[in-house]
Amino acid sequence: MNAKMRIGSVIGLILFIIAGVVIPARASHIVGGEVTYTCSGNNIYNIAITIYEDCLTGDPQAIAEDNPAYFRAYDGSGNVFNTQGIMVLNASEAPQSGYCDSAYFNPASDNILVPTNFSNACINHAPSTCLRKKTFRKTYYLPPNATGYMIVYQRCCRNASIINLVNPSQIGATYYCTIPPASLAQCNNSAVYKNYPPQIICINNPLYYDNSATDADGDSLSYQFCDTYVGGDENNAKPIPNPPPYTPVTYVSPFSYSNPMEGNPGIQIDPVTGIVSGTPNLLGRYVVTVCCLEWRNGININTVKREFQFVVTNCSKAVVADIPQLSTQANTYVVNCSDYTVKFLNTSVGGFQYDWDFGFPGATSTDFEPTVTYPDTGTYIVKLVVNKGSTCPDSISRLVKVYPKFNVSYSVSGLQCPGSPIAFTDQTFSTYKPISSWVYNFGDGTPVADSENTTHVYAQGGLYYAVLSATNQKGCIDTAIKQVLVEKFTPFAGNDTTIVKGEHIYFYATGGSQYTWTPATNLSDTTIPNPVGYFPDTGRFAYNVHVVSSFGCIGDARIMVYVVGQPAFFIPTAFTPNGDGRNDIFKPTTIGYSSLNYFRIYNRWGELIYNSHTLEVGWDGTYGGKPVEMGTYYWLLSTIDRNGTVEKYKGDVTLIR
Repeated sequence: MNAKMRIGSVIGLILFIIAGVVIPARASHIVGGEVTYTCSGNNIYNIAITIYEDCLTGDPQAIAEDNPAYFRAYDGSGNVFNTQGIMVLNASEAPQSGYCDSAYFNPASDNILVPTNFSNACINHAPSTCLRKKTFRKTYYLPPNATGYMIVYQRCCRNASIINLVNPSQIGATYYCTIPPASLAQCNNSAVYKNYPPQIICINNPLYYDNSATDADGDSLSYQFCDTYVGGDENNAKPIPNPPPYTPVTYVSPFSYSNPMEGNPGIQIDPVTGIVSGTPNLLGRYVVTVCCLEWRNGININTVKREFQFVVTNCSKAVVADIPQLSTQANTYVVNCSDYTVKFLNTSVGGFQYDWDFGFPGATSTDFEPTVTYPDTGTYIVKLVVNKGSTCPDSISRLVKVYPKFNVSYSVSGLQCPGSPIAFTDQTFSTYKPISSWVYNFGDGTPVADSENTTHVYAQGGLYYAVLSATNQKGCIDTAIKQVLVEKFTPFAGNDTTIVKGEHIYFYATGGSQYTWTPATNLSDTTIPNPVGYFPDTGRFAYNVHVVSSFGCIGDARIMVYVVGQPAFFIPTAFTPNGDGRNDIFKPTTIGYSSLNYFRIYNRWGELIYNSHTLEVGWDGTYGGKPVEMGTYYWLLSTIDRNGTVEKYKGDVTLIR
């Protein structure tokens, strides 16, 4: 194609876009993508946008329309760097010089069918797969500035079957890279991922995927799950990229960018090695985005994102190498903080030969579940190969961290009484400091405390199991449990009492081992729990008893004594025995009477239905174990006063239900 024809094609496309006609490239086919770059010197940056296409179920027309691809460069303030407009290069054409917003593409080297990386003979119920990797390239001259640059690509649409995103088929993706300002790095090269993403993951099989990268500049790299962004939609599936900021996708609960898949153990990424691990336990297609952070002199100078879809299918591997993950840390078998010896568990399937490498010179074994003693503290990579050299081998690597010793302990001090502050003091020993977290669970249902030392107040007495869990910087976790006995301390002076003048009353306080009564008026002794009170005259008398328990708990209780001039009794005219706890029992209350001869109740036919010789009980409205009818009932009462005189009374009561 000559220059005139090329320019005519460009103008035609520009008019097509301006007229509002949308390129019909919105079918679901985009599986993932990433943007990387190299610097060839003199501020020349070679940009590579890689997209992964679903060539099994993706729309062929949409796949064809991925070429050409549109890039756009923005400075760190979000301003368009290139103002020359939209330029298009066909796949067969060489790149032009200048600041173009389009990309070039070599069908021979940049259009690759990604290998499945598994043999059908080693996978039961292996699904059909087809994944195509396309890489579009662009060369920019980017003069140094104070804010750096962002190179952006946007495309729609994603697979409709994605289960961790809301409306996945209606949103596209935004892929970008950032070029740091000259003050942080000059002529930086981005990190580059080493491996292809996995095409399938068998449900309930351990996932071990190396998502690490290399960096030509030797920068330190760390890894984490990160957010995924929308870009383009059904109405504009192949947009000229918009400036930042970009909108994160909406996840279906309980998924999030940091929890993108279901698993047991959960899906994690090791921040140091980039290993993605876990055991997926829910079928489906999941969007997962990993960020590789570049660090230079302790500063994050760049982040390379890779977005991909992990497909969990109902297949199974004929041979599965598996060392269980016993630690909460990513891809870590165990963090051993007690000694140097580790017993390995082997949960592999389909194996007949096991080759272990424990991560230090000369440390190997062919035992099914070996035990090894490590020579020193540190983090070791343990590798297990199952059926090495056979048709279907499998392997897995886990981390083992050896950092003895770490022993959690704490002390409890203070008055162990209800309402009193009790001090919890950490006494944990850790060879490797600092200790990074403490969590106290006091065992009484109250919120936990997350400080090194704390105080707690128990509202009630009882035996509680208090637990301290602590963690140090090496990931050592330990717990300590103590019994905290809080005295069931309830000072009690007795119930308020009414007596006739000239009578004695016997006090009876409880709840402790030491008692002090105030005031001393009318009391035989003020330092015992059960003094005798004599009241020669009428009045109201209030007493306080100060109680000290054997634990040292301190409290007070009060009692009122009402002294009247002559004996009396009180009896209600109605009661309601309906079981609500109020006015359910019919009985007299007497003052100054020494005993009861009888308390009898009759129905309207004169039949005796209740008879008692004590004032402690009362009638509950039943006869023969069955409730009686509503109505009026008659009672007779015979008492003996303190002078020995018999007195008789009668009346009626209304029973209401």
